[in-house]
Amino acid sequence: MLNVEGVTKRFGGLVAVSDVSMTVAKGSISGLIGPNGAGKTTLFTMISGFERPTAGRVLFEGDDVTGRPPEALALLGIARTFQIVQPFAGLTVRENVAVGAYLRHPRREEAFARAEEVASLVGLADLDRPASALTVAGRKRLELARALATDPKLLLLDEVLAGLNPSEIRDIVPVIHAIRDQGVTILMIEHVMQAVMSLCERVHVIANGRTIAAGTPAEVVSDPQVVEAYLGQGAAGRLAGRAVHG
Repeated sequence: MLNVEGVTKRFGGLVAVSDVSMTVAKGSISGLIGPNGAGKTTLFTMISGFERPTAGRVLFEGDDVTGRPPEALALLGIARTFQIVQPFAGLTVRENVAVGAYLRHPRREEAFARAEEVASLVGLADLDRPASALTVAGRKRLELARALATDPKLLLLDEVLAGLNPSEIRDIVPVIHAIRDQGVTILMIEHVMQAVMSLCERVHVIANGRTIAAGTPAEVVSDPQVVEAYLGQGAAGRLAGRAVHG
């Protein structure tokens, strides 16, 4: 579904991403992890067309889409959520989700019908209330719904679990599984490692802008470079234990 080949991004003298390559298989849930400032979100901005790579290329379903604008990539089937959730506060929940649905459903009735389907899938209720009245968890679901309403083939999730309590995380993990089960391929940036372990089939790890590991969750959490750069011995041990015991 997605091939990132030797992608580099420089901002003046700062190299935010350096020669990163990765593949995401169709129908999979893949994770992208690493310390804060590692370059994860910058990589997302290049995949989704908000920044053009300084070097390297991005292929989607075999086609070179490097540097194409976000609206063109959205039409091809790439959607993303954002780490800082910013709903249209003056619109209702239904209207917010319909903003995404209008990409493929230009008629108002069709867009609203699609918005209601997506809202149900992600667990959003009371669609007529203003988006400004939502809790943090509700806003996260709204951000997810708005991206999903564009009917993507590839969905990029940027810390969709950030700011949620353990109960809210447990509630949204099945939602992510359900989205994949509808045929959407998912690549997610996430710091909640328990969720990464339960959701992802393959995990890519970057630190200081470079790939330091890739493999199954169990392989990654036992990798010495990942332990040193990101997890720490204690967390790695706990996660490895969970991986062994399922």
